[in-house]
Amino acid sequence: MSETRTAGLPRQESAITVLGGPTAVIDLGGLRIVSDPTFDEAGPHGYLTKTADTAVDEDAVGPVDLVLVSHDTHPDNLDERGRAFAKAAPLVLTGPLAAGRLGAPAVGLTPWSSHSVPRPDGGGDLTVLAVPAVHGPEDGERDADGNVNCEVTGFVLSGQGLPTVYVSGDNASIRTVAEISRRVPDIDAAVLHVGAARVPAKFDGRPLSLDSRAAAAAAAVLGTDTVIPAHYDAWAHFTEGLAEIELAFHEAGLSSLLRAAPHGTWVPLKR
Repeated sequence: MSETRTAGLPRQESAITVLGGPTAVIDLGGLRIVSDPTFDEAGPHGYLTKTADTAVDEDAVGPVDLVLVSHDTHPDNLDERGRAFAKAAPLVLTGPLAAGRLGAPAVGLTPWSSHSVPRPDGGGDLTVLAVPAVHGPEDGERDADGNVNCEVTGFVLSGQGLPTVYVSGDNASIRTVAEISRRVPDIDAAVLHVGAARVPAKFDGRPLSLDSRAAAAAAAVLGTDTVIPAHYDAWAHFTEGLAEIELAFHEAGLSSLLRAAPHGTWVPLKR
């Protein structure tokens, strides 16, 4: 294993780093939070293919306080090593159906419900609000539970004296982003799953996550100062990469919002 993947990640006061694919590490309020952990090596994973390893492996991430799982049914958001990593954490927050499949320590949150996590920094609690996500086109066929493709959960993290952070999960719906913005009007930073994930057999090959132009529109709707893109590389079914994301934000006049640091590099957050 390379030195890059085994190098540690020192704790930060308030910062985010994307490790590759959808996986992000969020240090906030003295807590280390990991979203959608995917640590398997590159190669075929069922009908999907991983094309690159994460910049940092699970051992280098170190002790984690909370894992956020947007959904557990697709290996590009929760693979085998990511699942083991999540189950070893003190707490996993996800949707109700995913929590039922994962078992302890997973807690299922319905949209607009929240869970409080004590902060080691003495600032009270971190509030994790579950928010909706639509994993495909708005007019896509819905399953028996009312979901497009599958149950997916986004999250908003907030607390006294902390920046408010939105983690989108695999959401392709601007309407959903607008609803989140109405209910949570002061989002300081957004981790957006971009990449325009496409699977030809699903929804006529239309995007299952935000494409680059939709991500720029989402940033404008949210009114956030910081957008950290994720979920745009390391898997073959992601059809847009960093170049397309940067171009879309440039054309929208929003380049100043985009913080696309190299994987494993921290992006400091400000309130």
